Amino acid sequence: MKNIDELKSTGLKATLPRLKILEIFQKGAQRHMTAEDVFRVLLDERSDIGLATVYRVLTQFEQAGILIRSNFESGKAVYELNEGQHHDHFVCTSCGKVEEFYDAEIEKRQNLIAKDKGWVIQDHSMALYGQCAACAARSAR
Repeated sequence: MKNIDELKSTGLKATLPRLKILEIFQKGAQRHMTAEDVFRVLLDERSDIGLATVYRVLTQFEQAGILIRSNFESGKAVYELNEGQHHDHFVCTSCGKVEEFYDAEIEKRQNLIAKDKGWVIQDHSMALYGQCAACAARSAR
């Protein structure tokens, strides 16, 4: 019942595609997903929800504030649940894995630098690109 109420509170009707896609983000092992990732999960579940519907629902969820979209250098939009907590990202340039991190010292330094330059930060995003541990281990062989 929680998902239905959550959708209604954002002004969206609780349709089957919306409920399924919201559930994928809430219960899935992968936190950061492209539209194609979501579609693959739906296919694995033998759902008949099409890729165009996935794109449409992801856009609606982003506009409603349920999901946050990030555009990393891969060129594909990656979505994650909006849980209200700021974090930054590591992005693997080999496999595309995205991992979150938060570092209070980095946040403090950014604010100090902005203040020194006369800026007031309203929002920011930071993505660090490299290889995840698994890809780095494979390329070291």
